[in-house]
Amino acid sequence: MNSRDPKLVALQFNECINNQDLNGLALLMTDDHAFIDREGKVSQPKQTMVQGWKQFFEMFPKYRNTFNRIQSKDNHVTILGYAYWSEKEPYDPVIWTATIVNDLVQEWRVHVDTEANRKQFDLL
Repeated sequence: MNSRDPKLVALQFNECINNQDLNGLALLMTDDHAFIDREGKVSQPKQTMVQGWKQFFEMFPKYRNTFNRIQSKDNHVTILGYAYWSEKEPYDPVIWTATIVNDLVQEWRVHVDTEANRKQFDLL
């Protein structure tokens, strides 16, 4: 059961990503938190992902997510936007999904922004 709007939790989680705030990310993850990349590779639990984010931020210090659209149904959040990696790769279209449980992010998943995925997630 969530006491807050799941969209707000996802926005707060993304703010921690954009600020490279490892403590904030850890506070917003469930113990069984899972990160799933575009290829479907799963990284979990929480402790693994805190280390994963640390390494990611070291490799990509300018990484930021920009959300253009966010919607939710029950505890599932769908986000359309883009990732900024560097000046060489400033616009990488992405769809993210998040599952929010007890005001924490249980799953954060990255999807390729395709027409089929936009249809699947009702983003058309």
